Amino acid sequence: MELGSIVQFLENKAILIIFVEKIMRVQPNVKKLYLLLRAADDMSATQRLHDEMIRKDLFRVLREKWGTKMDSLISEKVVVVPGDLSLVDLGLKNSILRDQICNQIDFIVNLAATTKFDERYDVALGINTLGAKHALTFAKKCVRLKVLVHVSTAYVCGEKGGLILETPYHFGETLNGTTGLDVYAEKKLVEEKLNGFRAEGATEEEITLAMKDLGTESRKEKFLQIIIIRAKIHGWPNTYVFTKAMGEMLIGHLKENLSVVIIRPPIITSTLKEPFPGWVEGVRTIDSLIVGYGKGKLPFFLADLKAIVDLMPADLVVNAMIVAMVAHANQPAAYDHHMIYQVGSSMSNPLRNEKVSDVFFRYFSKTPWINKDGKAVKVGKLLVLSDKDSFHRYLAIRYLLPLKGLELVNTTLCQYFRIMCLDLRRKINFVIRLVELYEPYLFFKGVFDDLTTEKLRLMVRDQSGAEANMFYFDPKCID
Repeated sequence: MELGSIVQFLENKAILIIFVEKIMRVQPNVKKLYLLLRAADDMSATQRLHDEMIRKDLFRVLREKWGTKMDSLISEKVVVVPGDLSLVDLGLKNSILRDQICNQIDFIVNLAATTKFDERYDVALGINTLGAKHALTFAKKCVRLKVLVHVSTAYVCGEKGGLILETPYHFGETLNGTTGLDVYAEKKLVEEKLNGFRAEGATEEEITLAMKDLGTESRKEKFLQIIIIRAKIHGWPNTYVFTKAMGEMLIGHLKENLSVVIIRPPIITSTLKEPFPGWVEGVRTIDSLIVGYGKGKLPFFLADLKAIVDLMPADLVVNAMIVAMVAHANQPAAYDHHMIYQVGSSMSNPLRNEKVSDVFFRYFSKTPWINKDGKAVKVGKLLVLSDKDSFHRYLAIRYLLPLKGLELVNTTLCQYFRIMCLDLRRKINFVIRLVELYEPYLFFKGVFDDLTTEKLRLMVRDQSGAEANMFYFDPKCID
């Protein structure tokens, strides 16, 4: 497997892709970038492109480079495609455009996912599992296609510890040593439950609450097995990693002779270098912990301080995707561990939870969060409790008992302390909810093997100086 010049290889290629900025910055002579966006029509898709991408700070460097030519460059190179990955044929309604894409594109990169740990099971199944199948099925229709790159997650491994290898999960496999997981049966189960729920006259809002385990007790009993037990009985802690694992299984089961690369990043964080340090959009995965702490809403938490937390900056993950895509172009298709890359840091540059809490404190002490009233939030060192018993004891003594007392006083004084009670209750619920969501990862005992990924890194190091710097993704460079 040879790499050659990555920049030259990308010249005059057509790519159905969801990451745009890097390609446009390093290879503006790319033929076309087809960008699939969930939208009702061309106009709303184009509006999303400009409002949610091009005008964002992420494209600042590109705007500075191209100046007034930026808009014309985007118009010439980027084709916005309204569609929906959860639908057959990617939801493409325009048959002429669909045929054009099938006849022109060289690569498909599937980055679409819902990353919420507590997402509705039907939504997660539609995007993370069936979306992978739809991307694969569409890829088989593309006559010039060289590679399909599917971005998964390293945590498809569930909660098992030890060395996690870069190997596939097979159709019907579970993580508890047995077989019997049927993706299509899961889909049928969800449809039956939802149809039954709607037959009872439930609104969509009620269904959402029930599917996220936030509804009434009777609703919860009916849907608990869908949103929690379905994942856990097969060995996964939540619907996100469960549905991503099933997506991988479908790809392995249905790929046939198609060349497929699976990228498994761990927890993706803000950019390290490109297009500039520290870029991040929205609040996802570990960002909730960071923001909660910075706002002063997370004074204590539950975690194993010695456990490794595997973080990778977004730009390193994007570079790994591009390198893998180029390296596997025109290679013989074979779904084996050489086609799976775990792009993480736990093997070569491990970071432990105790260090993370120190970084939180140092950062927000120097750069405090500014509230809406313009006041800086002063944070203390995060108190990390190492087991559930000590966590619940601390929660009860430090917060729940004082809350009970305050609520009694509040009742006596005609709701005088009502706002204070509500704020304290919200803070308690916030911490409890985060613990429920993140506990599997804050006590994670696994280390992600990256032996095949290291081979890609070696190929990059052998490149000329410019390209080696342009497509870096070695986690050893992270301080």
